[in-house]
Amino acid sequence: MFYLYIKQPCTHPASIASCLHQLKTAIVILKIILTAIIFSLSRSFSPYLQKPLLYHPLFKGRGISLNVTAFPVENIPLIKPGDDIAQLLCERTQLKEHDIVVISSTIVSKSEGRIVSLNNIKQTERAKTIARRNKTEPGFVQAVLDQSTEVLLESPFLLVRINNGSICVNAGIDHSNVEGSNNIVLLPENPDKSALELKKKIFEYSGKTVSVIITDTNGRAFRIGQTGAALGCAGIKPLRDWRGTKDLFGRVLEVKNEAVIDEIAGFANILMGEGDGGTPIVILSGMGLYDESYGIQDLFRPEKEDVIRSAILKSQSI
Repeated sequence: MFYLYIKQPCTHPASIASCLHQLKTAIVILKIILTAIIFSLSRSFSPYLQKPLLYHPLFKGRGISLNVTAFPVENIPLIKPGDDIAQLLCERTQLKEHDIVVISSTIVSKSEGRIVSLNNIKQTERAKTIARRNKTEPGFVQAVLDQSTEVLLESPFLLVRINNGSICVNAGIDHSNVEGSNNIVLLPENPDKSALELKKKIFEYSGKTVSVIITDTNGRAFRIGQTGAALGCAGIKPLRDWRGTKDLFGRVLEVKNEAVIDEIAGFANILMGEGDGGTPIVILSGMGLYDESYGIQDLFRPEKEDVIRSAILKSQSI
């Protein structure tokens, strides 16, 4: 049993403030205890429930939902140019209103015919020079340069900005999961537009209004390992801005802009898996994040605020 013990009568202004502080602390602790109890019950009874146990309104607005479900869509075939991903998806699962559909960029690219043979790429001297330095194929280097609007690093790998504003290694071009030893897969030409088109087609097939996030795997500066990252989106805001709200102890948050679509992409990537056992589509239900927004541009820092990009460019000019 949890007791709230107030040491002094709440008559003096200082005493009243102290009482209120203790009460707020007690409410927070009660919420934590209740969360643990509900989670324990849902784990115990989940095998017997058709739906998640409950969503308690006590937690609404704090980003805590107890009925979020996530699962990969099984039996997606190998995608070929012209394939209708929305139709394939809706034939294999039953969507709910405002579900989040997370799709690997590789299958979107394949369906859009973004497969290129290295044998058909005309190589420039610049590409050949970079390839010798980086010990890689000049045709691959040329493909990266062709897909880039800005080159930040040439060696030991190519770090570039691509058409949609993302900065990534090798322009996101992939050798894996594509038929043909000399073939590569380019990223979707316009990932935001692709996400919007998929959203519309999913509605046509299912009658459900959903959010769509197209993802890719990215490395991280200062850390080893790759994680999922959003490449394009529709039907969801890329950021959730907590600035101006208060923390548990009443302090106003000044720096708290949450990149929700990257967080979702990272989690979905765990369920997608890698290699020959991968599943390229994941569904999340119960997030409550649907919004008639379109595009990921809000994720990108303005150039004047991007100190890391500026430092890289400055180091290359020395």
